[in-house]
Amino acid sequence: MKQRVRVVGILKEAGEVLLMKRRTGRSSEPVFWELPTGKIKFGEQPEEAMSRTALEYLGVEVREVKLVDVVTFLAFEGSSQMANLYIVYELGVKPGVKIRPNERYSAFKFLKGDELSKVRVDEATSAVLDLENEKEFTGAPAGNYRETVNGATVYVDGSSRGNPGPSGVGYRIVGENGEELLRGGEFVGFATSRVAEYYALRAGVEKAAELGLTRVKFVGDNLMMMNQMNGIYKIKNRDLLPIYADIRKKVAENFEAVSFVHVKRELNGDADREANLAIDRHFDADMIK
Repeated sequence: MKQRVRVVGILKEAGEVLLMKRRTGRSSEPVFWELPTGKIKFGEQPEEAMSRTALEYLGVEVREVKLVDVVTFLAFEGSSQMANLYIVYELGVKPGVKIRPNERYSAFKFLKGDELSKVRVDEATSAVLDLENEKEFTGAPAGNYRETVNGATVYVDGSSRGNPGPSGVGYRIVGENGEELLRGGEFVGFATSRVAEYYALRAGVEKAAELGLTRVKFVGDNLMMMNQMNGIYKIKNRDLLPIYADIRKKVAENFEAVSFVHVKRELNGDADREANLAIDRHFDADMIK
């Protein structure tokens, strides 16, 4: 299956999101509005591609490029399916900058939430805007953080080499007194990085249940997953829903109190190492055979 990789920019002004009107090659083609989108050239880092795209298509220099998320979805390209991976960034520019139409975009406008549904957007922009619209904070996290502060801590991380590619999960479990109870990792086959993260969380839940822990804080560096587990973001990816439901079921059956906490990647290094070691062990074993 072919894969398309693009960078997408979210530029906001007074709470409104910038959309660009795409020029069409034939009058029969529908007119779409989209977020500023560009390709990654050979040798470029995604952040560099995003800054270049903003300069070429918007005529503005960005002061900050902040990663928001990576959106994946399948779409038909003729008679076959195309795997799409869009790296989404929030763009910071000087206030009052002038955006001008160009050879790719004929017009632009800033729209607020209720207006976005009234314009025709392409599939990628729709997927990204769905993500933006799901960021509805519901108050305190769904977990019982206060009740898990003095409980055990389970660090989890998933790793995928290729997205999708060979994937592993890692976990490290620390007891309430700070002693390490268990650490390890498993190869989980070929998966996307997002699915691997959920596999890692499920493995952590299962291992904590096997140890008989009742009050557990689950810690990971994937912000999207932790926000989804806390009910801050919704889940629409059908690949994740069965795993999410299984995790929720196991949590309800095995624990008195749980919480889900996001940390920076550097604070989750042990679980990350275990996940990558699991991938390495799998391929080393295959070579021995």
